[in-house]
Amino acid sequence: MKLDYKKSGVDIKSAGMFKAKIKPLLRKSFSREVLKDIGGFGSFFSLAKEKYNDLVLVSSADGVGTKLKVANLVNKHDTIGIDAVAMNVNDILCAGAEPLFFLDYIAYSKVQEKTLLDIIKGINNGCIEAGCSLIGGETAQMPEFYKEGEYDIAGFCVGAVERKNIIDGSKIEAGDIVIGLESSGLHSNGYSLARKALSINEQKRMSKELLKPTRIYVKPVLSLLSAIRYPCLAGRQALSAIKGISHITGGAFYDKISRILPDNVNVRINKNAWELPKIFKLIQNKGSIADKEMYRTFNMGIGMVLILEPQSVKAIISKLAEFKLKSWVIGEVIKGRKEVEIL
Repeated sequence: MKLDYKKSGVDIKSAGMFKAKIKPLLRKSFSREVLKDIGGFGSFFSLAKEKYNDLVLVSSADGVGTKLKVANLVNKHDTIGIDAVAMNVNDILCAGAEPLFFLDYIAYSKVQEKTLLDIIKGINNGCIEAGCSLIGGETAQMPEFYKEGEYDIAGFCVGAVERKNIIDGSKIEAGDIVIGLESSGLHSNGYSLARKALSINEQKRMSKELLKPTRIYVKPVLSLLSAIRYPCLAGRQALSAIKGISHITGGAFYDKISRILPDNVNVRINKNAWELPKIFKLIQNKGSIADKEMYRTFNMGIGMVLILEPQSVKAIISKLAEFKLKSWVIGEVIKGRKEVEIL
């Protein structure tokens, strides 16, 4: 038998036809800065020079992790792409950056075209929600590398921020307040532990909860950072009020908050300041997981943390509510050694 690429497991013709199908879909996320359609050897994005004076680019690359196992378990793939976008745009948001464009990478051995299309639709929807353009990516068929029906997905995002507006936590000081923004569920972290705690039948039964897409915080937080749109902050610019932003992902409260703290302060979190979602209680009970491990692995209902001046708390919580986003005062900054305490 003569060999060719298709017989080895890679169907170039089908891949080309699939890319042609998704072109009209991806254009829905294009901003005016996107210069070329997808399909070339590179993607083109023109920065709006009139928008920035001293531009700094901020980038992130991340994936979805073993949440994909739950998606495969129940054959539901239409929201997993939102997770890929959220994990990246929320990360660069912590620097105060506005997402500009996104590229995806999907690798698989053999999956149905509908599955790939559902994944791409999710990525595109996530980009529209984040206000960035999906300008390209790679769909890699890798025979025998993945089990049939399984795939992996990752993404890469680039954003922009004025140098003077970069948020890096360096101005955080004792007396500042910690606000927690509500998560939509587990987001995309801790699934290896969650799947160990829950049986296959429990994962199937609770798949709707487990597959809730990661909340994208871009629009509400960028709105907070716009002093022109929110003069209610008593004449103070939101950028000076918000001193630190942390995306609560892997490592959760202990690792993700501590990384933005100066060396001379701690953050003290009151875990009774918000209502713990039932899914976390269930996972903890089923797996007999210690409290500290839970708060080091899961977001526990808080997907993003803002650290700010006390006098801005009321106004910022009020503005977040306009986006139907719940938030709570969950802690304070005290003198210390760059550590997080949970009481």
